[in-house]
Amino acid sequence: MTRHLIRLIPFLAAVPGVAVAQDEAERLVQIKAMFDPAAIVSGPDLVDCTLSGGTETTCFSITVKSSLAENEMGPWCPRNITDGPEVSGIWPHEGKVQDADGAFVKNLSTFYDDPNWQLFDPATGEVNVTEGKEACELAARPNVDPAYQNHCVECQTSYMEQEAVLTYVIPMQPVDLDRPERPGPFVGIGLAFNGIKYDAPAPVDRILGAYTLAPFDDCGGHVNPHAGYHYHAVTGCSPEIAVIEDHAPTIGIAMDGYPLFAQLDPDGTEPSDLDECRGHVTEGIGYHYHVADAGANQTIGCFKAEYGCSLDDPSQTCDATKRPPPP
Repeated sequence: MTRHLIRLIPFLAAVPGVAVAQDEAERLVQIKAMFDPAAIVSGPDLVDCTLSGGTETTCFSITVKSSLAENEMGPWCPRNITDGPEVSGIWPHEGKVQDADGAFVKNLSTFYDDPNWQLFDPATGEVNVTEGKEACELAARPNVDPAYQNHCVECQTSYMEQEAVLTYVIPMQPVDLDRPERPGPFVGIGLAFNGIKYDAPAPVDRILGAYTLAPFDDCGGHVNPHAGYHYHAVTGCSPEIAVIEDHAPTIGIAMDGYPLFAQLDPDGTEPSDLDECRGHVTEGIGYHYHVADAGANQTIGCFKAEYGCSLDDPSQTCDATKRPPPP
């Protein structure tokens, strides 16, 4: 399933990171125009902020709903080992996307060369899938409850007590780091134009270590009981905005203020001069990132600049030097 919002616009400084002299109020209008109106709760507004490297500067703050309609999310876990990819999600492995379908579940012990994998009932072929809010929380936490080992973990936004709403505070102009910084486990990568978070790499080793799977849907997303629906991979489902000819479209904004672009240019190739963060400079855009292949379990390799905050409470002031505690 694909949801594309394609508009050819003059880039100007519509995405932070482009050095064009422009009134900040006008820039806020342009930034807002890039987002799906249905996703915006409030903003964007200008706010004071402290970035991850300690720089005190001006950011824009935008509060968005981090969920989609039920029919725009999933499926994730197959229910039987006979189920095909059309009713199952995907899973990253060694840089490639695997269909997390019934055949994959059936052969996990061979795939991972470990006889302790047994995610299904050998007699019926029924897959062990977490059911309900409590099971989701016990299986999705860092120390997986032993009762939910050898389960396919599937959480639903309906399990959440209230709709996930997050506030993103992102610098109006990026402040480059002396040395690029890799995203930590509790730092989001950026924000898609439909209000969905591009998250840090999924903790695949920890998930597999508990003999669980937590598949993404075909759009690269799944649900966390704390943060709601979010992306770990980019597969072409999030809105795209064409900026200049013969170049990949932009798909969002990174937490450091640089724009995020799709992996491939229109000719089907990836730019050859990407740096370790998956960024480069092109005429008419300036520095920007191209996201990684969906199987890489990373959106970008690192941040080139100091990043801002994602906040549960829109009234909070962003101080990204203070790392959030683990959930």
